[in-house]
Amino acid sequence: MIRYVQLFALIVLFFIPVSFQWEPLEVLKLKTFDALVAEKPPSGYFTILNITEEDIDKEGGYPLPRQRLAEIQIELLQKGAIGVGWVIGFPHKDRLGGDDAFAESLSYAPSVLPLFENNNNQYPKTIGTVILGEDTGGIESQGVLNNIPMLSEVANEGIAVARTDIDNLVRRLPLLMRTPDGWVPAYGTEVLKVLVDADTYVIKTNQNGLEEIRVRGLPAVKVDSFGRKWISWVDTPQTTLEEMDVEGKFVFVGVTAKGVMPQLATPVGLLEPHKIQAALAESILIEDSPYIPDYALALEMLILFFSVALIWIVLLLFGITLGISLFAAIMSVSAYFGFYMIQHGLLVDVTWALICQFIAGATAFYLRFRQQFKLRQQIKKQFGKYLDPRMVKKLQDNPALCKINGARKDCSIIFTDLRGFTSLSESVEPEQVTYIMNNVLNVQVNAVNQYEGVTDKFIGDAGMFHWNTILPQEDHHNLALQAARQIETNIIELNKKFKEEGIPEIAIGIGVNSGICIAGNFGATDRFAFSLIGDPCNVAARLESATKVAGVNVLIGEETSKYSNFKLKSLQPIEVKGKEKPLEVYTWENN
Repeated sequence: MIRYVQLFALIVLFFIPVSFQWEPLEVLKLKTFDALVAEKPPSGYFTILNITEEDIDKEGGYPLPRQRLAEIQIELLQKGAIGVGWVIGFPHKDRLGGDDAFAESLSYAPSVLPLFENNNNQYPKTIGTVILGEDTGGIESQGVLNNIPMLSEVANEGIAVARTDIDNLVRRLPLLMRTPDGWVPAYGTEVLKVLVDADTYVIKTNQNGLEEIRVRGLPAVKVDSFGRKWISWVDTPQTTLEEMDVEGKFVFVGVTAKGVMPQLATPVGLLEPHKIQAALAESILIEDSPYIPDYALALEMLILFFSVALIWIVLLLFGITLGISLFAAIMSVSAYFGFYMIQHGLLVDVTWALICQFIAGATAFYLRFRQQFKLRQQIKKQFGKYLDPRMVKKLQDNPALCKINGARKDCSIIFTDLRGFTSLSESVEPEQVTYIMNNVLNVQVNAVNQYEGVTDKFIGDAGMFHWNTILPQEDHHNLALQAARQIETNIIELNKKFKEEGIPEIAIGIGVNSGICIAGNFGATDRFAFSLIGDPCNVAARLESATKVAGVNVLIGEETSKYSNFKLKSLQPIEVKGKEKPLEVYTWENN
């Protein structure tokens, strides 16, 4: 349950930047769109005429006389241009008296002049609009710098707006702008209206604001609630005054000479106003041109919620390898979905979702790792004193193997005891007693570890060991017998060492038995230990005690003998305390 509470808290944390439109997040989203929006080809209807620095020098400086602009207008029409858009403002009369000539030239063909924004509360005449829905949404104009009346009367006009996004780049332009009196077209929009000889715009709205804007005779254009169109920065052909390659094209005229017109930052670099307005006109004609749908934010939040939740669950429920594989798959699918949507014109951003997926995945992986680490440490703490380090490692790698708390186990048990140790301890120094005991117990543990047994406990000079209790061991009977044999061998080698050191030889009794016992942690709340309880344990202890009477080092119970790979010989049944019938016992045939 705690894991799902953590997931809920994480998702709430992820939603906060989205809900409050965190500035870095918005910038990241816009940059992602810039990088992934598919490049579109030019429509073929437009060309850009640049008045260059060389042209300004040749004409004697800027501004060019309007008599000269009239000549350029006429020359463009003679070269086959179907219309001319001057992205140059004319708010003042020509001091050289060329306004009449320029006005006359503008009347020869469809011409469009710009209205540059100015916070003067002066507005141009509104145009005819048909509104389907509530008259809501749009961007308010703060005023424009009007052209002189002589030119305004013979040319069409549109607001040459170029407002920037949060990162100070121009990438979304309104097609229409709202004034106190109605609607005024943007420059690029007016160009298209002039070309198709339309006289009205159709605005479709919804509860959020604007939805579509249509120029009569052209397909509807998807816009955001403010009426903005995402600009496709197509490579519109460009020409010069010297080339005049304009046949069959509407020409956007502007100045590229340094220091004359301001350059505006866009995702494709610094551009002059006439290039930006040309890009707007091109974008309107692209049928699958990209736009941000009204449902984009809701879809982005759904992707974030479900993908993060799914990653969290798979990393916590599945193994590390499968979990990480699924984690990578979910992130890949999310990334491809976002890429596919953007490439097909729907600007839905999954960048933040991918970041959140990675954070959630890393957090879930850390929690899983911490949980596994704690479990490994717990296993090491619990079983490190019972098992060989290699067996502890097996349990740490697969904790499911050690589900033995209070479990019934068919196991094999060994009890050992030093013979005559009490009298031996009275005949040697206390330090030597410790030395002897440590060596004797050490060789027993080595033998048990060699055959993957569990060292249960030592009580004085006695030891208890067992198999198939913590780790599953199908051949536990023979593992116990091999360990018993190895203990005998190790004691023989130890006696050789003791003899060289002048220490009396020692003898050991070993009882081996098998059967069903209960394995688990036994003891008080704050002091317990892993062990076995059951009749087979008692019998193993009785067999060890009976080795003295039987005159052998090892006594093996009947249940163990049934599965033995060793050659055993039967001995005289022995009577033990707590058993009504004598027990069948065995030892090594070559003992």
